[in-house]
Amino acid sequence: MSVADLKQSFVDNLVCALGRGPKLATRHDLYVALALTVRDRVLDKSVQTMGELAGPTSRVVAYLSAEFLPGPHLMNNLLNLGIVEPMRQALAELDLDLDAVAEEEEEPGLGNGGLGRLASCYMDSMASLDVPAIGYGIRYEFGIFDQTIKDGWQAEITDKWLQCGNPWEIARPEVACEVPFGGRTERWTDDHGRLRVRWVPRDVVKGVAYDTPILGYRVRTCNTLRLWKAEAVESFDVEAFNHGDYHRAVEDKMASENITKVLYPNDEVAQGKILRLQQQFFFVSCSLQDMVRRHLLLGRPLERFHETWAVQLNDTHPAIAVAELMRLLVDDHMLPWATAWAVTQKALGYTYHTLLPEALEKWSVELLGGLLPRHLEIIYEINRRFVEEVRHRFPGDDARVVRMSIIDEAGDRAVRMAHLATVGSHTVNGVAVSGLGGRVHGVR
Repeated sequence: MSVADLKQSFVDNLVCALGRGPKLATRHDLYVALALTVRDRVLDKSVQTMGELAGPTSRVVAYLSAEFLPGPHLMNNLLNLGIVEPMRQALAELDLDLDAVAEEEEEPGLGNGGLGRLASCYMDSMASLDVPAIGYGIRYEFGIFDQTIKDGWQAEITDKWLQCGNPWEIARPEVACEVPFGGRTERWTDDHGRLRVRWVPRDVVKGVAYDTPILGYRVRTCNTLRLWKAEAVESFDVEAFNHGDYHRAVEDKMASENITKVLYPNDEVAQGKILRLQQQFFFVSCSLQDMVRRHLLLGRPLERFHETWAVQLNDTHPAIAVAELMRLLVDDHMLPWATAWAVTQKALGYTYHTLLPEALEKWSVELLGGLLPRHLEIIYEINRRFVEEVRHRFPGDDARVVRMSIIDEAGDRAVRMAHLATVGSHTVNGVAVSGLGGRVHGVR
């Protein structure tokens, strides 16, 4: 952390990582070399933190959010490491200005506003309080938008925040999950006489992990933001190419990668609605598969999944996690329904951001069933058991049953995602955020 060490590390990264000498380096080269110099010191703490998470009694927060708006990483990490002034002096000895180099950073376009900023604040806070956590989300190729002014009017242009790469992230191609879509379900009885359900998907997409370290303020803890990029399971069809069908040769690649192209696609059209639901299920499935994998690597039974993971749902975007965790436990790992439901409720918590009916997310039964047929079956079964419980506790109150049901029967039938998240969680809390301040109240 000394000035001499920082100076030497910066020069080493410029030459060895980027192949540039100080005289030929561009402003972007200088920024990347500086980012790598800081990242080296952040990752040293990250490795220590990850080692501690492999302990026999460790429990980790998994924060699922469709948005993360972390802001620039460089100055934040310098501040957290306590080396702003030593780094400023190290660069000054090379005739460079820290503030000018920091201006080259492209801010990650991973959020729209309050929801994403809140998620990143929670990640910063948990690291600063030594709470082990992993943030799970989507690695959007294009953020919400960049703003430019033309003839005095605001104009929106594409936010190409990844066009020059991102030195803060580490690609983990070996950490990949397969995510199914569409198709049908099949039932059969296994050799032990158990009724089993198999999902036979129409399409399968691969999710690849990209990790960004999230360092706490002046502490050892460095947590991880793990974002998922969608890729085709087979990105190039050699047979189609050899037959001259060049478009078909890369069609699967283009269709798969569309899932993580843009933050919040326009859902006023049917294809936009499908894409948004694909995005939500994609990152939820990848994240839960990753948690199950890590849990089993620790040698723990899935009946104790909730003892390893505290899964927090940030708004209704990841609410499909209730049905997906049940699918993984019941279908893939053959836990009895009652056991899987107890684990699911103990593992999940839900934060809602609005009570306005018009803003609460709902998916039509037709759309959800076409894209996630097994999950619709699971949701129906969850709702059947839940409605029975409501009728038992409030006999004769049919209006309450209609109001509380996960399935909205008025008009076109739809799945109320906020209801699903509430029924599937052990604790629910509400957040109202205004400007830089906010109010939080808890609801059991």
